[in-house]
Amino acid sequence: RAKFGSENVIASDIKKPNIEQRSTGPFVYADVLNYRALEQIVVDYGIDWVVHFSAILSAAGERNPSLGLNVNITGFQNVLDLAKAHNLRLLSPSTMGAFGPTTPKDATPDLTIMRPNTIYGITKVHMELLGEYYQEKFNVDFRSLRYPGIISADSPPGGGTTDYAVDIFHEALKHNRYESFLTADTRLPMAYIDDCIVGTMQLLETPQEALTQRVYNVHACDFSPAELASEIRRQHSAAFDIAYRPDFRQAIADTWPRTMADDAARRDWGWNPLFGTADIVRVMLDKLGPVYAAAPLATTETTNADALLAEEMPAAVVAS
Repeated sequence: RAKFGSENVIASDIKKPNIEQRSTGPFVYADVLNYRALEQIVVDYGIDWVVHFSAILSAAGERNPSLGLNVNITGFQNVLDLAKAHNLRLLSPSTMGAFGPTTPKDATPDLTIMRPNTIYGITKVHMELLGEYYQEKFNVDFRSLRYPGIISADSPPGGGTTDYAVDIFHEALKHNRYESFLTADTRLPMAYIDDCIVGTMQLLETPQEALTQRVYNVHACDFSPAELASEIRRQHSAAFDIAYRPDFRQAIADTWPRTMADDAARRDWGWNPLFGTADIVRVMLDKLGPVYAAAPLATTETTNADALLAEEMPAAVVAS
């Protein structure tokens, strides 16, 4: 909105926005399962570009496969057909979860074996292939980037397997301890939200002629729960304690890359992340520390600070 003008970026969600979100520019209710309602937004607001974030994430998709299939496949199909009908530029993020247990784990390339075994991963491979098909057959300006785990202080964990890397900071500040649902040595690619936003905008704004492919890996840093805990001890509290009790999400994480090769993204549109592991820990503690310092001592799973953070969950974005 700072770049294109607040009235030219239309935020949307199926949840009521908070006061701050309403004050920064237009907001509309948008259900991705309702094609006609989406089309009315496109027509009424003169939309040119769409950023399609709506998805059921990995762990949530395993708990409710039918919802994951409906939102991730039908929702994307609706947006893709809108892009075809109204000549829209469409950016729909993919995920490292599109890879599977037979994918090479280290320096995973853009083009490789993709046999995911989760609803989330399967629907994202479907999204990538169908987007490329529409680009080739109908000249739809489709583009996508495979996000690693995204870490942000602005919203609570949202049902993903990399959520531990957000939740650990809340628990460190509330209780100075954390129980990890992944093993100590489970290494996964990660990125801080600021790098994610900058990279997403870079790909969105890049002229089509500069793109040598339509789906790109992006990788900023990688770490394990044990390494993240060690950095939290160094920057926050030497007494911080972490326990490891893997659950069903461990089996999901075991199918994902440890690192991803992102040479094409760096070459084609300038992907250049700035936040490493130590930087992420510093900024997360800096942002969340004052929230918990001002909150009463937590005595239940849901604190006033948790409620405050839940209100800050960002809306999806439709850009015109």
